[in-house]
Parts: sequence; structure tokens; C-alpha cells
Amino acid sequence: MIELQPIGKIISPYLEKAGTPIQMTGSETAGKIEIFKEYQEGLRDLEGFSTLIVLYQFHRIKETSLEVVPFLDDVTHGIFATRSPARPNRIGISILELMYIEDNMLHVKNLDVLDGAPVLDIKPYVSAFDSIENTRNGWLDKRLKDSDFKKDDGRFN
Repeated sequence: MIELQPIGKIISPYLEKAGTPIQMTGSETAGKIEIFKEYQEGLRDLEGFSTLIVLYQFHRIKETSLEVVPFLDDVTHGIFATRSPARPNRIGISILELMYIEDNMLHVKNLDVLDGAPVLDIKPYVSAFDSIENTRNGWLDKRLKDSDFKKDDGRFN
């Protein structure tokens, strides 16, 4: 059995899904990640990193589906070929800029997450490990060139 416990929560100006950036590239928004006091010790040395990988729960998603019409397209794709929040385990991932740490509060930028989202894990982004060039982007390759979709349109419940 998999057991996950939140280590904190997102503090975001985004209170509703509609209008929230769908990826960090659509946002320069500042926000915070509150780490619960019992996990604060785990923040030691994190201030030396400029970028974080944050795993969180899509806590406002009520319905999941194995096929969706994603934000950047108008045809159905399998859920695992999309970035849709309507995923079976409702786990989200964001890459955020770490501005500074104050006690148990991480001040971040490029936020694309709803307020109150439970944080499941934080990892430092390490360009030598996490950046892969010349990747195939499937159906998204053609959509990324022509797309100006940046915000959630409220299609996922």
C-alpha cells in the first residue's frame, strides 16, 4: 500500500482553476510553499538551489479519466500523453524558481498551482540531471509552435 502524507501546502493567489496558468511558462507569479514544522529540518541546504521540482496533489480535481481533451488540443489523447490534471492519482509536478527561504516558508516564482494544494515532495532541480535536449514531444510538437494557450479554461472538474 502506498501512503503519502503532505509535507506542506501551496499558498497561491490562484483560488479558482479557470485562469490559472497551465504550466510555469505561463506564469511569473510569486507565491509560497509552507512546509509543516515537522519537516522544516529537511529544508537545510535547499537555499543553495535556484530551482525546485515540486510534487503536489491536484486537490480540487473531482473527476479523473483515462482519455481527455487537453488544454493545448481539441482532440482526445490518453491521459499519460498529456499534462492534464484529471489523472488517476491526481499528482502534479511544477518546476518553480526559489527566491528565498524564511523559516518554514519557501518563497517561489513561476507558480502555476491552486491555493491550498497539498505538497507531497520537493527536490532540487539539477540541470546536469534534469535537462534533456533533443526530445520528441509527440502531438505537442506542432501545438507548441502555434499555441498561445497559457491559462486553465476550467474544462477539468
